[in-house]
Amino acid sequence: QLQLVESGGGLVQPGGSLRLSCAASGFTLDYYAIGWFRQPPGKEREGVSCVDSRGSSTKYADSVKGRFTVSRDNDKNMVYLQMNNLKPEDTAIYYCAASRSPITSVQAMCVTTFYADWGRGTQVTVSS
Repeated sequence: QLQLVESGGGLVQPGGSLRLSCAASGFTLDYYAIGWFRQPPGKEREGVSCVDSRGSSTKYADSVKGRFTVSRDNDKNMVYLQMNNLKPEDTAIYYCAASRSPITSVQAMCVTTFYADWGRGTQVTVSS
């Protein structure tokens, strides 16, 4: 059974850093694109950062460019999201998602409808 589990969330002060992890089980990540999404309170889920199966193509939301970095270790079946210089507006539940669908464009890779399998999320709160 395919399962994704996020971890690494928590409470951090503005300007701080967190590293989120997404652990996959029941399948190998080698052939899956992975997306990180977030859902702030009262808002829709949005794409944060997405990476193709080989890690050669990435997409970042404009709001996180230069602050967040996505990486993957297929040998460990793990994907990571390093978040630096966190801001209060980064507060949200963060989800990872997996997809084997063909990638038609980098932009298309980072929308919720591209992904069929989702984790349950991890809360990130940025507050002083």
